Amino acid sequence: MNEFPVPLPGAHTDTLMWANPEEVEPAALEQLRNISRLPWIEKLRVMPDVHLGKGATVGSVLAMRDAVSPSAVGVDIGCGMAAVQTSLMLEDLPDSLKSLRSSIEEVVPVGFNAHNGTADVLHSDEALRREATRLFSAFSTLRAPNISDRESRVHTQCGSLGSGNHFIEVCADDESQIWLMLHSGSRNIGKEIAERHIATAKTLEHNLDLPDRDLAVFLAGTAEMEAYLNDLYWAQDYARLNRATMMALVKSALRRHFPSVHFGSEVQCHHNYVAQETYGDLEVIVTRKGAIRAGRGDLGLIPGSMGTGSYVVRGLGNEQGLCSASHGAGRRMSRNAAKRAFTTDDLAEQTAGVECRKDRGVLDEIPGAYKDLRTVIEAQSTGRSPLVEVTAHLRTLLCVKG
Repeated sequence: MNEFPVPLPGAHTDTLMWANPEEVEPAALEQLRNISRLPWIEKLRVMPDVHLGKGATVGSVLAMRDAVSPSAVGVDIGCGMAAVQTSLMLEDLPDSLKSLRSSIEEVVPVGFNAHNGTADVLHSDEALRREATRLFSAFSTLRAPNISDRESRVHTQCGSLGSGNHFIEVCADDESQIWLMLHSGSRNIGKEIAERHIATAKTLEHNLDLPDRDLAVFLAGTAEMEAYLNDLYWAQDYARLNRATMMALVKSALRRHFPSVHFGSEVQCHHNYVAQETYGDLEVIVTRKGAIRAGRGDLGLIPGSMGTGSYVVRGLGNEQGLCSASHGAGRRMSRNAAKRAFTTDDLAEQTAGVECRKDRGVLDEIPGAYKDLRTVIEAQSTGRSPLVEVTAHLRTLLCVKG
Protein backbone atom coordinates (compact mmCIF):
# COMPACT_ATOMS: atom_id res chain seq x y z
CA MET A 1 0.00 0.00 0.00
CA ASN A 2 1.37 3.44 -0.91
CA GLU A 3 2.22 6.10 1.66
CA PHE A 4 1.20 9.12 -0.42
CA PRO A 5 1.17 12.03 -0.10
CA VAL A 6 4.80 12.89 0.51
CA PRO A 7 6.36 16.37 0.78
CA LEU A 8 8.40 17.78 -2.07
CA PRO A 9 12.02 18.14 -0.88
CA GLY A 10 13.18 21.73 -1.11
CA ALA A 11 9.71 23.24 -1.52
CA HIS A 12 9.11 26.72 -0.09
CA THR A 13 5.42 26.31 0.69
CA ASP A 14 2.89 23.60 1.56
CA THR A 15 3.60 21.08 -1.22
CA LEU A 16 2.42 17.47 -1.24
CA MET A 17 2.95 14.81 -3.90
CA TRP A 18 0.97 11.71 -4.84
CA ALA A 19 4.11 10.57 -6.63
CA ASN A 20 7.56 9.40 -5.61
CA PRO A 21 9.99 12.33 -6.04
CA GLU A 22 12.75 9.88 -6.94
CA GLU A 23 10.72 8.76 -9.97
CA VAL A 24 10.00 12.27 -11.26
CA GLU A 25 12.37 13.88 -13.78
CA PRO A 26 14.72 16.39 -12.08
CA ALA A 27 13.63 19.24 -14.37
CA ALA A 28 10.01 18.75 -13.31
CA LEU A 29 11.00 18.74 -9.61
CA GLU A 30 12.89 22.01 -10.07
CA GLN A 31 9.90 23.46 -11.90
CA LEU A 32 7.69 22.52 -8.94
CA ARG A 33 10.14 24.16 -6.53
CA ASN A 34 9.99 27.33 -8.60
CA ILE A 35 6.21 27.28 -8.37
CA SER A 36 6.43 26.84 -4.60
CA ARG A 37 8.51 30.05 -4.39
CA LEU A 38 5.76 32.23 -5.80
CA PRO A 39 4.71 34.66 -3.03
CA TRP A 40 0.99 34.17 -3.76
CA ILE A 41 1.02 30.36 -3.40
CA GLU A 42 -0.93 28.90 -0.47
CA LYS A 43 -0.80 25.21 -1.42
CA LEU A 44 0.71 23.12 -4.22
CA ARG A 45 -0.43 19.59 -4.94
CA VAL A 46 1.28 17.20 -7.35
CA MET A 47 -0.59 14.40 -9.09
CA PRO A 48 0.88 10.95 -9.94
CA ASP A 49 1.02 11.73 -13.69
CA VAL A 50 3.38 14.68 -13.07
CA HIS A 51 5.87 15.66 -15.78
CA LEU A 52 7.68 18.71 -17.13
CA GLY A 53 5.52 21.39 -18.71
CA LYS A 54 5.83 24.89 -20.11
CA GLY A 55 6.11 27.29 -17.18
CA ALA A 56 4.06 25.17 -14.79
CA THR A 57 4.33 21.41 -14.39
CA VAL A 58 1.72 19.13 -15.94
CA GLY A 59 -0.06 17.32 -13.12
CA SER A 60 0.07 20.29 -10.73
CA VAL A 61 -2.71 21.94 -8.73
CA LEU A 62 -2.04 25.46 -7.44
CA ALA A 63 -4.08 27.25 -4.80
CA MET A 64 -3.21 30.94 -4.96
CA ARG A 65 -4.50 33.89 -2.98
CA ASP A 66 -5.47 36.97 -4.99
CA ALA A 67 -3.49 35.91 -8.06
CA VAL A 68 -3.59 33.57 -11.04
CA SER A 69 -0.81 32.30 -13.31
CA PRO A 70 -1.90 31.66 -16.93
CA SER A 71 0.92 29.13 -17.40
CA ALA A 72 -0.52 27.13 -14.49
CA VAL A 73 -3.58 26.56 -16.68
CA GLY A 74 -1.72 25.90 -19.91
CA VAL A 75 -2.31 27.03 -23.47
CA ASP A 76 -5.08 24.52 -24.23
CA ILE A 77 -7.58 26.22 -21.94
CA GLY A 78 -10.41 23.92 -20.90
CA CYS A 79 -8.84 20.79 -22.35
CA GLY A 80 -10.59 17.77 -20.95
CA MET A 81 -12.57 14.59 -21.42
CA ALA A 82 -16.07 13.45 -22.31
CA ALA A 83 -17.55 9.94 -22.23
CA VAL A 84 -20.90 8.22 -22.50
CA GLN A 85 -22.06 4.65 -21.98
CA THR A 86 -24.03 3.14 -24.86
CA SER A 87 -26.63 0.37 -24.96
CA LEU A 88 -24.30 -1.77 -27.11
CA MET A 89 -22.47 -4.81 -25.83
CA LEU A 90 -19.13 -6.12 -27.05
CA GLU A 91 -20.79 -8.98 -28.89
CA ASP A 92 -22.84 -6.48 -30.91
CA LEU A 93 -19.71 -5.18 -32.64
CA PRO A 94 -18.30 -6.68 -35.84
CA ASP A 95 -14.88 -8.32 -35.89
CA SER A 96 -13.43 -5.36 -37.78
CA LEU A 97 -14.02 -1.78 -36.62
CA LYS A 98 -12.29 -0.20 -39.59
CA SER A 99 -15.56 0.93 -41.16
CA LEU A 100 -16.70 2.52 -37.90
CA ARG A 101 -13.38 4.36 -37.57
CA SER A 102 -13.81 5.69 -41.10
CA SER A 103 -17.33 6.88 -40.27
CA ILE A 104 -16.08 8.78 -37.22
CA GLU A 105 -13.23 10.34 -39.19
CA GLU A 106 -15.74 11.44 -41.87
CA VAL A 107 -17.81 13.51 -39.43
CA VAL A 108 -15.15 14.81 -37.01
CA PRO A 109 -12.27 16.82 -38.53
CA VAL A 110 -8.90 15.80 -37.06
CA GLY A 111 -5.42 17.32 -37.04
CA PHE A 112 -5.37 20.79 -38.65
CA ASN A 113 -8.69 20.18 -40.41
CA ALA A 114 -11.92 21.99 -39.55
CA HIS A 115 -15.56 22.03 -40.64
CA ASN A 116 -16.58 23.76 -43.84
CA GLY A 117 -18.51 26.43 -42.00
CA THR A 118 -20.31 25.58 -38.76
CA ALA A 119 -20.92 21.91 -37.91
CA ASP A 120 -24.44 20.91 -38.95
CA VAL A 121 -25.24 19.56 -35.50
CA LEU A 122 -24.90 23.07 -34.07
CA HIS A 123 -28.01 23.94 -36.07
CA SER A 124 -30.01 20.74 -35.62
CA ASP A 125 -29.47 20.09 -31.88
CA GLU A 126 -31.39 22.72 -29.90
CA ALA A 127 -29.24 22.62 -26.74
CA LEU A 128 -26.01 22.82 -28.71
CA ARG A 129 -27.44 25.58 -30.92
CA ARG A 130 -28.33 27.72 -27.90
CA GLU A 131 -24.89 27.33 -26.33
CA ALA A 132 -23.10 27.96 -29.61
CA THR A 133 -25.17 31.09 -30.22
CA ARG A 134 -24.31 32.37 -26.74
CA LEU A 135 -20.58 31.75 -27.10
CA PHE A 136 -20.24 32.91 -30.69
CA SER A 137 -22.13 36.11 -29.81
CA ALA A 138 -19.82 36.71 -26.84
CA PHE A 139 -16.67 36.48 -28.96
CA SER A 140 -16.67 40.28 -29.27
CA THR A 141 -16.23 40.59 -25.50
CA LEU A 142 -12.81 38.87 -25.54
CA ARG A 143 -10.04 41.19 -24.39
CA ALA A 144 -6.88 39.43 -25.56
CA PRO A 145 -4.90 41.70 -27.89
CA ASN A 146 -5.39 41.29 -31.64
CA ILE A 147 -7.83 38.39 -31.35
CA SER A 148 -10.71 39.65 -33.51
CA ASP A 149 -9.44 38.07 -36.75
CA ARG A 150 -9.74 34.58 -35.22
CA GLU A 151 -13.55 34.65 -35.11
CA SER A 152 -14.14 32.56 -38.24
CA ARG A 153 -11.90 29.81 -36.87
CA VAL A 154 -14.02 29.70 -33.69
CA HIS A 155 -16.99 28.65 -35.84
CA THR A 156 -15.23 26.14 -38.09
CA GLN A 157 -13.17 24.42 -35.38
CA CYS A 158 -16.05 23.84 -32.99
CA GLY A 159 -16.57 20.09 -33.10
CA SER A 160 -13.05 19.22 -34.25
CA LEU A 161 -10.45 17.06 -32.56
CA GLY A 162 -7.02 18.57 -33.16
CA SER A 163 -3.84 16.52 -32.85
CA GLY A 164 -1.21 15.54 -30.28
CA ASN A 165 -2.68 13.54 -27.42
CA HIS A 166 -6.29 14.30 -28.39
CA PHE A 167 -8.36 11.27 -29.35
CA ILE A 168 -11.76 9.68 -29.89
CA GLU A 169 -12.22 6.11 -28.65
CA VAL A 170 -14.69 3.28 -28.60
CA CYS A 171 -14.14 1.22 -25.44
CA ALA A 172 -15.59 -1.73 -23.54
CA ASP A 173 -15.91 -1.86 -19.76
CA ASP A 174 -15.41 -4.97 -17.64
CA GLU A 175 -19.08 -5.92 -18.14
CA SER A 176 -18.61 -5.69 -21.95
CA GLN A 177 -20.71 -2.51 -22.20
CA ILE A 178 -19.56 -0.18 -25.00
CA TRP A 179 -18.54 3.42 -24.26
CA LEU A 180 -17.62 6.42 -26.37
CA MET A 181 -14.83 8.64 -25.08
CA LEU A 182 -12.99 11.69 -26.38
CA HIS A 183 -10.27 14.11 -25.34
CA SER A 184 -9.89 17.65 -26.68
CA GLY A 185 -9.96 21.31 -25.67
CA SER A 186 -10.48 24.86 -26.90
CA ARG A 187 -8.58 24.36 -30.16
CA ASN A 188 -6.63 27.27 -31.66
CA ILE A 189 -8.63 30.03 -29.99
CA GLY A 190 -7.75 28.79 -26.48
CA LYS A 191 -4.08 28.68 -27.43
CA GLU A 192 -4.20 32.19 -28.89
CA ILE A 193 -5.97 33.60 -25.84
CA ALA A 194 -3.50 31.97 -23.45
CA GLU A 195 -0.37 33.02 -25.33
CA ARG A 196 -1.50 36.65 -25.60
CA HIS A 197 -2.31 36.94 -21.90
CA ILE A 198 0.92 35.17 -20.87
CA ALA A 199 2.86 37.71 -22.95
CA THR A 200 1.04 40.54 -21.17
CA ALA A 201 1.72 39.03 -17.73
CA LYS A 202 5.46 38.84 -18.42
CA THR A 203 5.59 42.63 -18.88
CA LEU A 204 4.10 43.46 -15.47
CA GLU A 205 6.49 44.90 -12.91
CA HIS A 206 5.58 42.52 -10.08
CA ASN A 207 6.71 39.57 -12.26
CA LEU A 208 10.17 40.85 -13.16
CA ASP A 209 11.98 39.09 -10.27
CA LEU A 210 10.21 35.71 -10.39
CA PRO A 211 12.33 32.53 -10.36
CA ASP A 212 10.80 31.70 -13.76
CA ARG A 213 9.21 34.43 -15.88
CA ASP A 214 6.94 31.81 -17.46
CA LEU A 215 5.17 31.71 -14.08
CA ALA A 216 4.08 35.35 -14.40
CA VAL A 217 0.80 36.10 -12.61
CA PHE A 218 -2.08 38.53 -12.73
CA LEU A 219 -3.13 40.12 -9.44
CA ALA A 220 -6.68 40.40 -8.14
CA GLY A 221 -8.28 43.80 -8.57
CA THR A 222 -6.35 44.66 -11.73
CA ALA A 223 -7.68 45.20 -15.23
CA GLU A 224 -5.24 42.58 -16.53
CA MET A 225 -6.62 39.85 -14.27
CA GLU A 226 -10.21 40.82 -15.05
CA ALA A 227 -9.45 40.61 -18.76
CA TYR A 228 -7.74 37.22 -18.45
CA LEU A 229 -10.52 35.64 -16.41
CA ASN A 230 -13.15 37.00 -18.79
CA ASP A 231 -11.40 35.31 -21.72
CA LEU A 232 -10.47 32.17 -19.82
CA TYR A 233 -14.02 31.42 -18.68
CA TRP A 234 -15.23 31.93 -22.25
CA ALA A 235 -12.55 29.52 -23.55
CA GLN A 236 -13.44 26.92 -20.90
CA ASP A 237 -17.06 27.01 -22.04
CA TYR A 238 -15.96 26.80 -25.67
CA ALA A 239 -13.86 23.72 -24.91
CA ARG A 240 -16.85 22.06 -23.25
CA LEU A 241 -19.03 22.92 -26.26
CA ASN A 242 -16.37 21.56 -28.62
CA ARG A 243 -16.42 18.20 -26.82
CA ALA A 244 -20.22 18.11 -26.67
CA THR A 245 -20.40 18.85 -30.39
CA MET A 246 -17.90 16.12 -31.21
CA MET A 247 -19.73 13.65 -29.02
CA ALA A 248 -22.97 14.40 -30.89
CA LEU A 249 -21.15 13.78 -34.17
CA VAL A 250 -19.61 10.52 -32.94
CA LYS A 251 -23.03 9.36 -31.75
CA SER A 252 -24.41 10.05 -35.23
CA ALA A 253 -21.60 8.00 -36.78
CA LEU A 254 -22.36 5.12 -34.43
CA ARG A 255 -26.09 5.29 -35.28
CA ARG A 256 -25.24 4.75 -38.95
CA HIS A 257 -23.95 1.29 -37.98
CA PHE A 258 -26.35 0.61 -35.08
CA PRO A 259 -29.63 2.51 -35.67
CA SER A 260 -31.27 1.34 -32.43
CA VAL A 261 -28.41 2.35 -30.11
CA HIS A 262 -29.20 4.66 -27.21
CA PHE A 263 -26.98 6.51 -24.77
CA GLY A 264 -26.68 7.23 -21.08
CA SER A 265 -25.72 10.49 -19.39
CA GLU A 266 -22.46 12.08 -20.50
CA VAL A 267 -19.50 12.58 -18.19
CA GLN A 268 -17.57 15.81 -18.87
CA CYS A 269 -14.51 17.13 -17.04
CA HIS A 270 -11.92 19.83 -17.67
CA HIS A 271 -8.29 19.19 -16.79
CA ASN A 272 -6.72 22.55 -17.72
CA TYR A 273 -8.76 25.20 -15.98
CA VAL A 274 -9.37 27.73 -13.20
CA ALA A 275 -11.94 27.67 -10.41
CA GLN A 276 -12.51 29.78 -7.30
CA GLU A 277 -12.78 27.41 -4.33
CA THR A 278 -12.87 27.48 -0.52
CA TYR A 279 -11.08 25.13 1.86
CA GLY A 280 -12.06 25.78 5.45
CA ASP A 281 -11.82 29.55 5.73
CA LEU A 282 -9.26 29.77 2.90
CA GLU A 283 -10.63 31.31 -0.30
CA VAL A 284 -8.29 30.60 -3.20
CA ILE A 285 -8.04 30.59 -6.96
CA VAL A 286 -7.26 27.02 -7.98
CA THR A 287 -5.54 26.22 -11.26
CA ARG A 288 -5.44 22.64 -12.44
CA LYS A 289 -2.99 21.87 -15.22
CA GLY A 290 -3.24 18.23 -16.17
CA ALA A 291 -5.55 17.52 -13.22
CA ILE A 292 -9.29 17.01 -12.79
CA ARG A 293 -11.57 18.08 -9.98
CA ALA A 294 -12.35 15.17 -7.65
CA GLY A 295 -14.85 16.63 -5.21
CA ARG A 296 -16.98 14.13 -3.33
CA GLY A 297 -19.16 12.35 -5.86
CA ASP A 298 -17.66 14.06 -8.91
CA LEU A 299 -17.34 11.67 -11.85
CA GLY A 300 -14.05 11.97 -13.72
CA LEU A 301 -12.19 10.35 -16.59
CA ILE A 302 -8.52 9.33 -16.47
CA PRO A 303 -7.28 8.05 -19.84
CA GLY A 304 -4.09 6.22 -20.68
CA SER A 305 -2.51 6.26 -24.14
CA MET A 306 -3.36 4.56 -27.44
CA GLY A 307 -4.35 1.03 -26.60
CA THR A 308 -3.91 1.11 -22.82
CA GLY A 309 -7.48 1.91 -21.80
CA SER A 310 -8.96 4.44 -19.38
CA TYR A 311 -10.71 4.68 -16.02
CA VAL A 312 -13.96 6.24 -14.89
CA VAL A 313 -13.49 7.48 -11.32
CA ARG A 314 -15.55 9.09 -8.58
CA GLY A 315 -13.99 11.84 -6.46
CA LEU A 316 -13.62 11.33 -2.71
CA GLY A 317 -13.54 15.04 -1.85
CA ASN A 318 -10.04 14.81 -0.37
CA GLU A 319 -9.34 18.40 0.74
CA GLN A 320 -5.74 17.52 1.55
CA GLY A 321 -5.38 16.92 -2.19
CA LEU A 322 -7.38 20.07 -3.04
CA CYS A 323 -10.17 17.79 -4.31
CA SER A 324 -8.10 16.86 -7.35
CA ALA A 325 -6.84 13.83 -9.26
CA SER A 326 -4.63 13.08 -12.24
CA HIS A 327 -5.74 13.79 -15.80
CA GLY A 328 -4.16 10.72 -17.36
CA ALA A 329 -1.12 8.48 -17.29
CA GLY A 330 1.34 11.31 -17.96
CA ARG A 331 4.29 11.24 -20.33
CA ARG A 332 7.52 9.55 -19.33
CA MET A 333 9.43 10.78 -22.37
CA SER A 334 9.15 13.73 -24.73
CA ARG A 335 7.65 13.46 -28.19
CA ASN A 336 11.04 13.73 -29.87
CA ALA A 337 12.52 11.13 -27.54
CA ALA A 338 9.64 8.77 -28.34
CA LYS A 339 10.25 9.15 -32.06
CA ARG A 340 13.91 8.30 -31.54
CA ALA A 341 13.26 5.37 -29.21
CA PHE A 342 10.46 3.55 -31.06
CA THR A 343 9.58 2.33 -34.54
CA THR A 344 6.29 1.80 -36.30
CA ASP A 345 6.74 -1.92 -35.64
CA ASP A 346 6.81 -1.09 -31.93
CA LEU A 347 3.66 0.96 -32.37
CA ALA A 348 1.87 -1.90 -34.12
CA GLU A 349 2.91 -4.29 -31.36
CA GLN A 350 1.87 -1.99 -28.52
CA THR A 351 -1.53 -1.24 -30.09
CA ALA A 352 -2.27 -4.81 -31.16
CA GLY A 353 -6.00 -5.48 -31.15
CA VAL A 354 -6.89 -1.77 -31.38
CA GLU A 355 -8.33 -0.30 -34.59
CA CYS A 356 -6.16 2.82 -35.01
CA ARG A 357 -3.45 4.52 -37.01
CA LYS A 358 -0.14 2.73 -36.77
CA ASP A 359 2.02 5.07 -38.86
CA ARG A 360 4.94 7.35 -38.02
CA GLY A 361 2.63 10.35 -37.78
CA VAL A 362 1.39 9.15 -34.37
CA LEU A 363 4.58 7.47 -33.19
CA ASP A 364 5.07 10.11 -30.47
CA GLU A 365 1.78 8.89 -28.95
CA ILE A 366 2.96 5.27 -28.59
CA PRO A 367 1.97 3.71 -25.23
CA GLY A 368 5.64 3.23 -24.33
CA ALA A 369 6.06 7.02 -24.16
CA TYR A 370 3.62 7.17 -21.24
CA LYS A 371 3.73 6.09 -17.61
CA ASP A 372 1.99 2.91 -16.54
CA LEU A 373 -1.66 3.88 -16.06
CA ARG A 374 -2.39 1.20 -13.47
CA THR A 375 0.41 2.52 -11.25
CA VAL A 376 -0.89 6.07 -11.64
CA ILE A 377 -4.41 4.96 -10.66
CA GLU A 378 -3.14 2.97 -7.69
CA ALA A 379 -1.23 5.98 -6.36
CA GLN A 380 -4.45 8.00 -6.05
CA SER A 381 -7.04 5.33 -5.25
CA THR A 382 -5.32 3.41 -2.42
CA GLY A 383 -3.24 4.18 0.64
CA ARG A 384 -3.71 6.57 3.52
CA SER A 385 -5.08 9.54 1.53
CA PRO A 386 -6.85 8.41 -1.66
CA LEU A 387 -8.23 10.98 -4.09
CA VAL A 388 -10.67 8.85 -6.10
CA GLU A 389 -12.35 5.49 -6.31
CA VAL A 390 -12.53 3.55 -9.56
CA THR A 391 -16.02 2.91 -10.92
CA ALA A 392 -15.12 1.40 -14.30
CA HIS A 393 -12.12 0.30 -16.34
CA LEU A 394 -12.44 0.85 -20.09
CA ARG A 395 -10.53 -1.24 -22.63
CA THR A 396 -9.72 0.52 -25.91
CA LEU A 397 -11.18 -1.09 -29.04
CA LEU A 398 -10.88 1.80 -31.52
CA CYS A 399 -8.84 5.00 -31.36
CA VAL A 400 -9.00 8.00 -33.70
CA LYS A 401 -6.00 10.36 -33.59
CA GLY A 402 -5.26 13.61 -35.38
